[in-house]
Amino acid sequence: MIDRRSEDVVAAVKEATGGRGADVIYDPVGGEAYAQSAKVVAFEGRIVVVGFASGTIPSPGLNHALVKNYSILGLHWGLYNTKNPKLVQHCHEQLTELAARGAIKPLVSERVPLAGAATAVQKVADGLTTGRIAVVMEEAAA
Repeated sequence: MIDRRSEDVVAAVKEATGGRGADVIYDPVGGEAYAQSAKVVAFEGRIVVVGFASGTIPSPGLNHALVKNYSILGLHWGLYNTKNPKLVQHCHEQLTELAARGAIKPLVSERVPLAGAATAVQKVADGLTTGRIAVVMEEAAA
């Protein structure tokens, strides 16, 4: 895991990939994160733009994408609910199966009770989280 607040993301990715770069980059942040992504995307790689949590919408240099031969893809997950809802269910089933057999391990950095949900959402909005925060229901008293 790379901490974007304390590490040089570009150097860390290049080191982790032996200088090759990342084949797929998932970018929900935009802004400076997108600029870093363009620096470390591999030849024939893909940058998947998911959102702009930084508040800054980047303007990608298409000449750079051409020279490095990579793709920039947009992913608006919410549109699938109206355009192809069966795919949403299929993806959920596939992800659940992968998690159940341990093939993927989502990073849950914190679990908070329902009463702390508003604070948890604010932490996400402020960019103070690593991984996911899970809001859990308190067990009913017996």
